[in-house]
Amino acid sequence: MAFTAKDFGPKILELEGISKRTVEEHLKLYNGYVNKTNEVLEKLAAHDGTGANQVYSEIRGLKVDLSFAIAGMQNHEIYFSHLWPNGTALAGDLKKQIEKDFGSVDKYIADLKASGMAARGWVWLVWWEDGKRLINWIGDAQNSYLGWNMKPIMAMDVYEHAYFIDFGAARPGYIDAFIKNLCWETVAKNYDAARR
Repeated sequence: MAFTAKDFGPKILELEGISKRTVEEHLKLYNGYVNKTNEVLEKLAAHDGTGANQVYSEIRGLKVDLSFAIAGMQNHEIYFSHLWPNGTALAGDLKKQIEKDFGSVDKYIADLKASGMAARGWVWLVWWEDGKRLINWIGDAQNSYLGWNMKPIMAMDVYEHAYFIDFGAARPGYIDAFIKNLCWETVAKNYDAARR
């Protein structure tokens, strides 16, 4: 089964504070992850496992690269799916859970911003099934620091490619723009699905 890149619609190019050029370049990167996922899966299907070794082997390289490609594809699909020009309001059960787990929406946003500055690659708002709570989870690469029973409901890309065209090295401005464009309705749907 080959994967195809998702279409996030024309509104993805109309974000407030994140330029059309940045999104277009970012979408090219996402498309590359989709293509590499298909390429690596095809190579693995033809590989017989000969020469497998934990220090270096072709199959080890393919397995590691597959984790990076799939994570890049999936993370970007979450990321682009919940961005909308000027976003939508946080409400309902998700707002209540954020208030319960973080103390208030303002404290959650402060934690999200701090997480965005501390991470080298990604920040995910995850529903942690074992703890029955929400956590801002960071990853230095899209396939690092993974945890079991963590279901991502929001993804913030903090790799430089997500903001350098618009903000240079000023990541805080990008994080503010990202939050402004969050469609909380989509995040809330992800939250409902994660708890099912």
